[in-house]
Amino acid sequence: MNPLSPKKLLLSKWTAVKPVDKQKHFLVSRVIQPALPDDPIELVEIQSVFSNATQIIAWRELQNDSVWRQGWV
Repeated sequence: MNPLSPKKLLLSKWTAVKPVDKQKHFLVSRVIQPALPDDPIELVEIQSVFSNATQIIAWRELQNDSVWRQGWV
């Protein structure tokens, strides 16, 4: 997979390799800024396209090919 940058994740599309409750396609709806501006970005909020449910995950989890695929497959 291409290297990811947390600053370019906003509105990127992701597909869960093992969908749960028909939630397969996700969109990064928010990049959560750290409390201190000098700290690195660690968390993003992803939103299910199917149910609009949101969850907060570490953005580095998106690099795990056994869990996520970039784009809507």
